[in-house]
Amino acid sequence: MNYEQFVVASAGVVEFIGVAVLLLGALVAALVFARRLAGGTTFQEAYHALRADLGRAILLGLELLVIADIIGTVAIEPNLQNLGVLAVIVAIRTVLSFTLELEVSGRWPWQRASAPAGEGRNA
Repeated sequence: MNYEQFVVASAGVVEFIGVAVLLLGALVAALVFARRLAGGTTFQEAYHALRADLGRAILLGLELLVIADIIGTVAIEPNLQNLGVLAVIVAIRTVLSFTLELEVSGRWPWQRASAPAGEGRNA
């Protein structure tokens, strides 16, 4: 196996893992949602938790797909057109990641998590 075949195979493996994470994350989130409903959680609480769980799975899957794109584009044939396509793909996925992070956590990735009431304050 030469270098190019190894890189193509590596990109394919990482891409496959990214898709598997998306599918498995959606399945697990759906099962947890059903379990929450069966456990007495209100539909609205279970729904919001489902959205957060799906968002986390999508974020992780997108990160893996970006890695696969970088490997496949830069390592194999780094010409200007391929780098431009990669830049657009990464930009779109980055915007998706930021908006999903905002949806899941309620804050931008660069913002600190708010401290629980009473912590971090001098009374």
